[in-house]
Amino acid sequence: MSAWLAPASRPSSRRDDLAPAEGGAPTDPRGGARRAGPGPARPFTPAWWVPGPHLQSSWARIFRSRRLITFEREVLTTPDGDELMLDHADGPAGSPRVLLLHGLEGSAHSLHTQGLALLVARLGWRSTVLNFRSCARDPADIRRRLPNRRPRLYHSGETGDLDFVVRLLAGRDPGAPLFSIGFSLGGNVLLKWLGEQGAASAIRAASVISVPYDLAVSSRFLERRTGRIYARHFMTRLRAKARALLEAFPEETRHLHAARIEGCRTFAEFDDCLTAPLHGFASAADYYQRSSSVGFLARIEVPTLCISSLDDPFCPAEGVTRAIAAAGPQVSFEVTKHGGHVGFVAGRLPWRPVYWAEERAIAWLTTHRGASTDLRPAAGAL
Repeated sequence: MSAWLAPASRPSSRRDDLAPAEGGAPTDPRGGARRAGPGPARPFTPAWWVPGPHLQSSWARIFRSRRLITFEREVLTTPDGDELMLDHADGPAGSPRVLLLHGLEGSAHSLHTQGLALLVARLGWRSTVLNFRSCARDPADIRRRLPNRRPRLYHSGETGDLDFVVRLLAGRDPGAPLFSIGFSLGGNVLLKWLGEQGAASAIRAASVISVPYDLAVSSRFLERRTGRIYARHFMTRLRAKARALLEAFPEETRHLHAARIEGCRTFAEFDDCLTAPLHGFASAADYYQRSSSVGFLARIEVPTLCISSLDDPFCPAEGVTRAIAAAGPQVSFEVTKHGGHVGFVAGRLPWRPVYWAEERAIAWLTTHRGASTDLRPAAGAL
């Protein structure tokens, strides 16, 4: 049985250090599994046919479809004159809307984004995906990314675009509940925005999955062992995106050093060479300190569920422990011993996978809406 933090009747302000006990259950110093988060939840048991954190993390990329749901594209003009692309899945007028925030180099066609949008649609709710700048794909050819019009990209602490979209959606349909789910980088953005807004948040409740709460800790973690393999994969894509940016905006990016960017092999090097100077930070360390969601958790004033695993190859247990210690009473945690990074693949049969974290994230929102939490997928649907 995988370790987890099961639901309590209400969020608790008590924050104990997280450590796997004998048999796998996270405990507090006085003994017993720590529990957080309202609503019925089934413990996460990893599928026997998806063993280990790396296969859990990569399963979706191998076996899930990027076309589970069809979106309607909307192109917004941002206050700074750039384009921001939203992808909507419609539903009944007045029904709740869930704003989905993808991970690093993801989009509306990311595998987890598609899975979450499909679960939202099954509830009879609506969803909107915010494609971060430079991440939107061409709906006619999802292999093609659409460049933005301004000399900037996106990053883990960029909440201006999220605030712009939340205000837009809330203003269009003020009577409909607005929720949000973010995973990985998108989860960090969401938590930071919720902390910035406090009680003024137009988002009623939120869920996040596999968040790198402390960016510096995660960056160092990815420089070790197998973390370098993941970093190498993303660096190839990020360097290509940086190269295109410098070519498109030579004057605006003249303060950046192309040779140093081409030589980047770690997230810290890339963030020091490009992310920080491009977006107004003094250094990678300054960017991590100002953008890590761990520094904003105490100020969140709406019910928020954070789902993490202790074997996440991107986000070490140290970051989860710090997040639990820092969070305020409206933030609940469910932490499993296994699950990988945005994996959490369960189920008895390979042709009937259950994506536990995605179902749990949606169930949390329905708890705060008062809707049914029976989200068991049809056989082979995902």
